[in-house]
Amino acid sequence: MIKNKIAFLTICVLVLYVATFATNGHAIISKQTQKNIANKGVWVTVFSEKKAMYSREGVLSLIESCNKTGINEIYLQLYRAGQAYYDSQISDRTKYEEIVKAAGGIDTIDLLLKEAKRNDIKVFAWINVLSLAQNKKAPILAKYGNSVLTKDQYLRVSIRTEEVNGSDRYYLRDDQLFLEPGDPRVAEYLMSIAGEIVDRYPLINGIHLDYIRYPHPVPFIPGSRFNKYGLTYGYSELNMERFEEATDLDPFSATDNEDISYKWDGWKREQVTNLVEKISKHIKGKSKNLLVSCAVMPSPERAYSVAFQDWPLWLEKEIVDYVVLMNYTRDDRLAKETVRSALAHKGKGKIFVGIGAFLLKNDPEIFLRQYAIIASLNPDGIVLFSYDEVPNAILESNICQRR
Repeated sequence: MIKNKIAFLTICVLVLYVATFATNGHAIISKQTQKNIANKGVWVTVFSEKKAMYSREGVLSLIESCNKTGINEIYLQLYRAGQAYYDSQISDRTKYEEIVKAAGGIDTIDLLLKEAKRNDIKVFAWINVLSLAQNKKAPILAKYGNSVLTKDQYLRVSIRTEEVNGSDRYYLRDDQLFLEPGDPRVAEYLMSIAGEIVDRYPLINGIHLDYIRYPHPVPFIPGSRFNKYGLTYGYSELNMERFEEATDLDPFSATDNEDISYKWDGWKREQVTNLVEKISKHIKGKSKNLLVSCAVMPSPERAYSVAFQDWPLWLEKEIVDYVVLMNYTRDDRLAKETVRSALAHKGKGKIFVGIGAFLLKNDPEIFLRQYAIIASLNPDGIVLFSYDEVPNAILESNICQRR
């Protein structure tokens, strides 16, 4: 009797596997699994080779691709490296004007929003928050100077080409400048950017925050108590002054004092959280219907200790509506275990999973298999990075049929 039950269960598992993962040697997604994923999105970068926003035809092609694949959410990059790709009166609008000129004088964002609404597709304004990439002429730097940039414990800015010395042989610094989240001037400026976007484009469905963290060089260290062996950030003058005023402690003592290191790290984590909360409240103060989401490091522990990005707290305190895990890997096992761990930290919010299509564009089989694995874990949504890298085989497949 027991042997028969085991045999029956084994057959059931095999049938489920075949129905979900393989047909004629190709991974597929069962219809029921498809229905379980209500939110299916795609990131559209400012570097899109498809030039989605540079013409009317590009916009209509994007909408058509979404309809073919069942994608019902677009994360449209509108602010990157301190430059506006939208109709801004605050930031450098050179890139926006180039788009308008290429599109024959029309604002393609307005067109996209109208077409998306007509097709029941949501559009979110994707903002690179603290990263300035390599733009040393960003408007916020012209206004305040380098004092708004975060610095490491050696008082160097984050970009790897600045103040290179012998220690750079042992770690890889970032390839971009980062603003200091603990600087009130930074928060005020970024709130104005987010607010301007939703004011200018009332059909937008919300704000999607990216690079809302401190830099994390490779190899990374878990906190300032290990500063002797690597790099941490947050050592801008104003952020340190505020910490000292609040605690009467010297942040440079964190390396040799474990108690101070925990307080200093906690302070930095709090600055990132406060920045997210300020932007979110500012946006929701304009309309409660606007959604606020963040692209985050997929591992909660690494996000917390390395990037000072406490996204489980943001969900628990309902600071944001949902987060999107940047779960970019070719390793199926790692993808599965990372997502399974992260889903336990939902709190009162939702968790979407980002799949790195750019890593898998030349191997649709891996993409389909990984999509199936992640979908089977029942996240609240799946987002593909990015529009350009979604393989044609995927666009023609049935993995994202509209409900």
